Amino acid sequence: MDRFLSPWLALLGFLAIAAFFLLTEHRAHVFGVVPYLLLLACPLMHFFMHRGHGRHGSHRGGDQNEHRDRQASRPGADSAAGGPTP
Repeated sequence: MDRFLSPWLALLGFLAIAAFFLLTEHRAHVFGVVPYLLLLACPLMHFFMHRGHGRHGSHRGGDQNEHRDRQASRPGADSAAGGPTP
């Protein structure tokens, strides 16, 4: 076995045993923290999952809509798109 993997396996085993005893002996304390963890998860998810919003230059929806409106207002735009011709 790799000599760098052994300490990590030992730590993983220790954490698994500690988690088992924490849950079995202190169940009321562990489950009492769950509502606070849910409240903490809300701002953390908001912070990490909305990273790309609000940056300058990342909103391109308006440019695409203007381009589509200009294309539709041109004469013969329906025939180029495969629609009915006048």
